[in-house]
Amino acid sequence: MIKGVLKTWKEDRGFGFISPDDGGKDIFMHISALKGASRRPVAGDVIYYQIARDNRGKYKAINAYIEGLELLEGNPVGSFDANKGALLMALALLVIAAVAAVIYAI
Repeated sequence: MIKGVLKTWKEDRGFGFISPDDGGKDIFMHISALKGASRRPVAGDVIYYQIARDNRGKYKAINAYIEGLELLEGNPVGSFDANKGALLMALALLVIAAVAAVIYAI
């Protein structure tokens, strides 16, 4: 694994650049490289990563993690959480039931 510091992070776009500790050019990192992180990255985070080339031949970070953060199994950062989905479904059904009750009472 290579170590570096997250130099910039564009939260609205889901990517940033890592400044490698050993010098050299900054490395692109997309949010998808941080599978299982317990929070989203911020500038200044120490990142451990591997390097791969994208389909245009440019280098990018893969299999990355943020130093000191607990990894969450099966829940990549920014992914849809099944518990949230179940909660939203229950809320939607409750609203539908309330509207049906009001309509039936009329």
